[in-house]
Amino acid sequence: MEKFEQLSPLALAFMGDAIHTAFVREWVLNGNLNKMNNYHNLSKKFCNAKKQKETLEKIFDNLTDDEKDIVRKARNCHSKHSAKNFDEETYKKATAFESLLGFLHLSGKTERLMEILQKSVEE
Repeated sequence: MEKFEQLSPLALAFMGDAIHTAFVREWVLNGNLNKMNNYHNLSKKFCNAKKQKETLEKIFDNLTDDEKDIVRKARNCHSKHSAKNFDEETYKKATAFESLLGFLHLSGKTERLMEILQKSVEE
């Protein structure tokens, strides 16, 4: 996409959510062969707002200024959706994390994207 810079932080998060989910599912499948329910439960361990917030907090100091700007804009963005299972701060930071992933993907920064995605599956 050429004009991804014009997308809202929530649109970037929409893409980032898909990228993160696909990455985690592939990571889970590349692990030990397992039963379908176990794949789902393992994926849920990493694809949730709390884990995304923790990952963002872990990597934040190592982000570039542009990446921090994306995170800040997404965190401050007002959404019509509210957090279902987590507090608002957790939800906003998770959205900011997803927005960062969407930005990196759409801007073709694959190596950086993979570096951050890998951090999201570390225990």
